[in-house]
Amino acid sequence: MSDVAARTTRWVKPVTWATVAVVALVALLTVALRRPTAAAAAPPPPEVSIVTVARETVSARYEYVGQAEASRRVEVRSQVTGVIVARPYREGTDVAQGALLFQIDPRTYEAAYRSAQARLANAERTLARLKPLLAARAVAQKDVDDAQTAVDETRAAADQAKKNYDDTFVRAEISGRAGRALLQLGARVTGPADLLTTVEQVDPIYVNFSPSDEEMLRWRRDLAAGRLVMPPGALTVQVTLADGSVFDANGELNFADLALQPATGTMQLRASFRNPQYVVLPGQFVRVRLLGLKRPGAILVPQRAVQQGLSGAFVYVVADAKVAVRNVVATSWDAGSWLIAEGLQTGDRVIVDGVQTAAPGAPVKAVAYQPAADSAARVP
Repeated sequence: MSDVAARTTRWVKPVTWATVAVVALVALLTVALRRPTAAAAAPPPPEVSIVTVARETVSARYEYVGQAEASRRVEVRSQVTGVIVARPYREGTDVAQGALLFQIDPRTYEAAYRSAQARLANAERTLARLKPLLAARAVAQKDVDDAQTAVDETRAAADQAKKNYDDTFVRAEISGRAGRALLQLGARVTGPADLLTTVEQVDPIYVNFSPSDEEMLRWRRDLAAGRLVMPPGALTVQVTLADGSVFDANGELNFADLALQPATGTMQLRASFRNPQYVVLPGQFVRVRLLGLKRPGAILVPQRAVQQGLSGAFVYVVADAKVAVRNVVATSWDAGSWLIAEGLQTGDRVIVDGVQTAAPGAPVKAVAYQPAADSAARVP
């Protein structure tokens, strides 16, 4: 072999072995990268708080909008015609029964009364003269009878004249608060058609409210089925004023109408309240709540546990450590909880917190719901 060939052979062998080493290393790296990695550790199931369903007796909540009205209201009108010459009372103040409110000019009626008295006195004197003569047969019985008739007629006329005179003094028929005068001094009263003012009694005061026909039917059905229990005696009623404060005194239901109002389809109910400070005034709107009604065997769940879907209300429950969906019927709201009429049974575990991470069929870790924490969080 020549010198040139020997030198070429010496250079080719190192290059070839280096290439083979590089290729082998790349192959090993490729195989290593293509090997499956160990499976990642599965995340723990999400934690949810649950409340275990238990039946209990709760207060039934019935609230309505009510309007106050005076327990007694009298329209003050004059029975005679004439000009108003006096108005002794002060508008908007309390007046006693019999207090003088208006005085109509009495002069004409006073003169008519005196004239009637004079005619009566003359008729009585005539009758007194004729009676002794009848005993002596000096006059006929018819003359005495005519005189007696004249006495009766003039006495009736005198009584009517006295009534007309007395009616010029317009007095309060009841004790209460007198309203604004609708006719002023100097105005002419044409008779009973003219309203002078009103007198209203606001202690006690009435509050009217009107449940719908549907509510009354549901109320009766619940009572018949034992789902609602009435308290003994009259039903107690609580009033909440426009500013959210509760009226000091509770009232009692004292009237229920016998028929529905045809225009509204509601039944009128009325409660009576003591109102010595005139806190509630006629025409005032209030919130009315019926007290003492109980629902035995009721199921309550926190408000945020109830979700709304296309098919209605539903809740998530935990069964065998997995999430399931239950459709429910939530009927009313009570102190931050829904009253569930259908869909849940005693012992069901309802998810309250963590519904965002709960999916039907997925495993979860259930912990007890702490209502005390919610109460503390709501305190301002």
